[in-house]
Amino acid sequence: MARGTVPFDYRLKPRLDTDASIGLVALASDATIEREWRRLLDLPGVGFYAGRIASPKEVTPEGLRTMEPLLAGALERLLPDSHLDCVAFACTSASLLIGEEVIGSLIRRTRPGAAVTNPMTAVRAALAALGARRVAMLTPYLDSINEPMADSLEAGGFEITALGSFFNSRDPDVVRIDEDSIRHAAGVLARDGNADTVFIACTALAGAALVDELERRTGLSVITSNHALAWHALRQAGCGRTAGGRGRLFELPLADAPTLEAVNSS
Repeated sequence: MARGTVPFDYRLKPRLDTDASIGLVALASDATIEREWRRLLDLPGVGFYAGRIASPKEVTPEGLRTMEPLLAGALERLLPDSHLDCVAFACTSASLLIGEEVIGSLIRRTRPGAAVTNPMTAVRAALAALGARRVAMLTPYLDSINEPMADSLEAGGFEITALGSFFNSRDPDVVRIDEDSIRHAAGVLARDGNADTVFIACTALAGAALVDELERRTGLSVITSNHALAWHALRQAGCGRTAGGRGRLFELPLADAPTLEAVNSS
């Protein structure tokens, strides 16, 4: 028996997110970044959408480079046919080893029209916006990653005054390093490093929730990979929102955020 389904008219929203729509390509092994971004980007009119890319469990230069040919496929599966204002590739060490320009080119080719960022570019932009000059860096990496990362930041005009590491190359372990361990190590580096800023590296290392507390305790500016990446993705998307409880970086106006091109040409 025909039921006579009633047809209804409908309207489409111009876009889902009124201020910023951000795509995130996270590592398959990273259980940290989405949890941290849900808090950092909990802002009216802002949405982010995560996809995953296969990644090595052991963070080594050789393993990180295996992600380069996989990036285009991950980008194609990230909300295909939907507009994204910015696409962020979320691996600090792979951004360093594969190259920020290579990653940017791959994203632009696959998602034309979207602004791009990655943690290394975002960190340099954040340090510049904060007026940082002397940086104490905390990582979970082996020195095969630590040294090139410190060299890259120093080549960008920032002095690495202290470098500390948990020396754990396994992402499944890094995501479980607890907040007390991060709090203690960051505090020691802040005291002993003659720094004006503390940088906690690695998207798998869960330090973003500590930023505000560490800034109050140390008197220094503090950034993390996920924290800087979220901030820079917002700015690259043209969103000028500021927000409290996320450290000094998120309180800066849009005008204080260097563009990707400006950072890469410095």
